[in-house]
Amino acid sequence: MTSYLNQRTITKPVCCSGIGVHSGKKVNLTIKPAPANYGIKFIRTDLPDKPSIPARFNMVVDTSLATVIGHNGFIVSTIEHIMAAFAGLSIDNAAVELDSYEMPIMDGSAAPFTRMVKEAGIQEQDSPRYYFVVNESIELNKDGKSVGVYPSSEFKITCTIDFDHPLISKQTFSVSISDEIFEQEISGARTFGFLHEIEYLKQYGFAKGGSLENAVVVDKDTILNQDGLRFPDEFVRHKILDSIGDFSLLGLPIMGHFKLNKSGHAFNHAFIETFFSNKKSWETRTIS
Repeated sequence: MTSYLNQRTITKPVCCSGIGVHSGKKVNLTIKPAPANYGIKFIRTDLPDKPSIPARFNMVVDTSLATVIGHNGFIVSTIEHIMAAFAGLSIDNAAVELDSYEMPIMDGSAAPFTRMVKEAGIQEQDSPRYYFVVNESIELNKDGKSVGVYPSSEFKITCTIDFDHPLISKQTFSVSISDEIFEQEISGARTFGFLHEIEYLKQYGFAKGGSLENAVVVDKDTILNQDGLRFPDEFVRHKILDSIGDFSLLGLPIMGHFKLNKSGHAFNHAFIETFFSNKKSWETRTIS
């Protein structure tokens, strides 16, 4: 991560429209600048009084298919890709307005949101930027999955995935996150799914908006997308993208090296709870 001394927001509002991958519903989205110490908040403009909800780990209500936050009876679903874009581009404060309960999936990656932020412009603010600085390792291991974070002078992620599928199998990717590297190496990696799983989800009313336009779809021995993959290891890069979005729900940027093995939204969230139960292992401070 680029170590910025001060907090950052966007310069002007920027809008897009798309469909929710699970709901299939059209949604209009606007990202607006926000003052220092505001954080990232999602605002449901389709509901009375336009309620808002902060993008924090303690607001997460579901991680089964996507990261979903909820508060006082309303939800905002599938926030991980836009949260990855904010974290990857070091945006601390923004108001995200949407007129449905699910974020637009766009092309299944964080690239459209990354382009929106760049188009809006980035503005440095007067308040200092605080970081979680990891001083001692914190680990969570269960059922062959693991997440750990270790002391580091930068925000780094090493991720390993292992699928019993000839086109994916075992992939590892390690990356130090800066604005530029996130944009070039991570933001374009799309979500992926297996054809039989997508058909199953659609039977039960999920993935209504899912298509080859917004996901990499894998059959038994073929990638169904006509243009193929954006990266040879797009699958593991997308898992890193998801984890950047999930770990941004800590509420502050982090100085530490994450190592993930076979993790997903639910396990990432479980790790965040482990992180906060190990308060002696980290501190919050500015970077000089």
